[in-house]
Amino acid sequence: MKRAKISIIGAGNVGATCAHWAASKELGDIVLLDIPDKVGVAKAKALDLLCCGPIERFDSSVIGTSDYKDIAGSDVVIVTAGIPRKPGMSRDDLIQTNVKIVKSVSQQIARTSPNAVLIVVSNPLDAMVYTAWKVSDFPTNRIVGQAGCLDIARFRTFIAMELGCSVEDITALLMGGHGDDMVPLPRYTSVAGIPVTQLIAKDRLDAIIQRAKMGGGELVKLMGTSAYYAPAASSIQMAEAIIFDKKRILPCAAYCDSEYGVGGYFVGVPCMLGAGGVEKIIEVELDTAERALFDSSVTHVKELNEIAEGFLQG
Repeated sequence: MKRAKISIIGAGNVGATCAHWAASKELGDIVLLDIPDKVGVAKAKALDLLCCGPIERFDSSVIGTSDYKDIAGSDVVIVTAGIPRKPGMSRDDLIQTNVKIVKSVSQQIARTSPNAVLIVVSNPLDAMVYTAWKVSDFPTNRIVGQAGCLDIARFRTFIAMELGCSVEDITALLMGGHGDDMVPLPRYTSVAGIPVTQLIAKDRLDAIIQRAKMGGGELVKLMGTSAYYAPAASSIQMAEAIIFDKKRILPCAAYCDSEYGVGGYFVGVPCMLGAGGVEKIIEVELDTAERALFDSSVTHVKELNEIAEGFLQG
């Protein structure tokens, strides 16, 4: 059986941690790529991770490189490249620099791995997945943004902390843009099948939702840069679903046209991930308040895309 090939663009905190999770799960052979000035870091992290194999009992190949020829034939490519957030910065502040980076990266991916499924992690996520799509010319089912998987993990974590229960018993749903623009849906959130609204008072649930929305900013303030453990784990959750054709229903930034009346943008929605990438978008019923929040989130996504388009054309 042919091993899967996973290439990760960017050997910083998120990229290297993606490689770590992918190797530990033996998802396939891993290429960790960064720019020539940082190729030593990519090679060192790859070698260091490779040396964990005898201890952790995984048998994946891990290499570091700056040559896009090494990612040729990848099944999944995860894009983490770009400048990270710093205290006082919003995701939107990163857009001009990261459009240029993701544009260059996407061109190289399209040239060397035209059949890959592309998972975009770079921020601001909603604009970066749009940028990757426009530049790569990949079909929309093979372009997806990692957003909801991270946001929902934070939401579930904070619910578990509030209730003192296992995170494994919590299922949740959220939609819309990444981070501040997310739309958690308490009506579709439960603990061992019990609606969360029966277990947590509204004021406490509202506070948990707000903390989940600002979770990335909370971490930036604490350590001076963007989170990486959970973003990487979320990305590998998606990669695993694709590589093993699991047909998992996960919240991701997927291309919606008629779905939810979005009209041709990548926004966070529940979708089925399998070997074909985004194989289906699940449409759930939204009440009036939920719909208003979702529409507001989509409006901001559209605004970000217009800004990204301007930099792409400039």
